[in-house]
Amino acid sequence: MAITKETSVDKIEVVGWNIQCREATQFIEDGQPVSGKSFHRYVLNPDSDLTDQPQRVVDVANGAWDADTRAAFEAHKASLATEPESDATETPTEA
Repeated sequence: MAITKETSVDKIEVVGWNIQCREATQFIEDGQPVSGKSFHRYVLNPDSDLTDQPQRVVDVANGAWDADTRAAFEAHKASLATEPESDATETPTEA
């Protein structure tokens, strides 16, 4: 009668250049679930480290992130770094 905790990535979605992953965690006793599933979500970008990811996630990432996608993501990051920051404290002037 051992209770084990099982966690697996049960959903992988590619949205733009992001990969959204959902992990499901459930407690199992004698092969039967003894709890409902709890979920945790996270997002990976083309520059994310895939070292600790399940093989399914790595396979999807390698399929979704070709050289063009990675280059577009890097260009997007570079454009964000060069955009001037807006000052949210400024009030618009009246005409």
